[in-house]
Amino acid sequence: MQNSIITEKNMIVEESMAYDGETVLVYRIEYPQFYSSFYIMTLSDINDFFKTRALEYKDYITTELYNMAVEQYKYSVENDFPMIPYGAYVNHQITYNSGCILSLYFDQYVFMGGAHGNTVRYAYTFNLQNGYKVKLNQLFGCYLDFKNYILRIVKEQISKQPELYFENYESLATETFDAKNFYCTPEGIVFFYMQYDIAPYSSGIREFLIPYNECVIDPIKLCS
Repeated sequence: MQNSIITEKNMIVEESMAYDGETVLVYRIEYPQFYSSFYIMTLSDINDFFKTRALEYKDYITTELYNMAVEQYKYSVENDFPMIPYGAYVNHQITYNSGCILSLYFDQYVFMGGAHGNTVRYAYTFNLQNGYKVKLNQLFGCYLDFKNYILRIVKEQISKQPELYFENYESLATETFDAKNFYCTPEGIVFFYMQYDIAPYSSGIREFLIPYNECVIDPIKLCS
């Protein structure tokens, strides 16, 4: 297994957009571009993927979201309401970068007036040797039912601070379980739930660490 060194350049696309001389929308999109002497073709594909996602989101912001912000501005002026500019922000965090494994997540925040904005998280774990995304079930051995295993740990951790969650968190944890909602760290797999899935907005995106053991596989073991 090659002990590769992958470096990152953080790319930023940002703009403050106005209508009738007033700022109605501000956005800032950050996305990574990766470089290494190993896995050159795979990283090129991954870079294209993240760049394309960023530019597609920019297109949405500068057309649809901007038009909504303009309409809100007009309504605010007509009714003598204060106008708080809309906002869209994307940042990312690399959580695992070792061997042939690269794991990271993006938080996409949008503010469209009201009491607060909303954040959606997207996570990706790549095997750079084959270029494929690592799926959650690939990280569980011992013939484990990975969903039930994770849910058991989630509910155990919630029971230590139940006041942070909705009263029916047990059923909600099962209903809103999404196998794409994970990323890897050196300590274990982090499984997460989106805002409002199992807890109120004030509790944020809820994360649950699933430590590696003989049955929960450190993804670096997927490297050959």
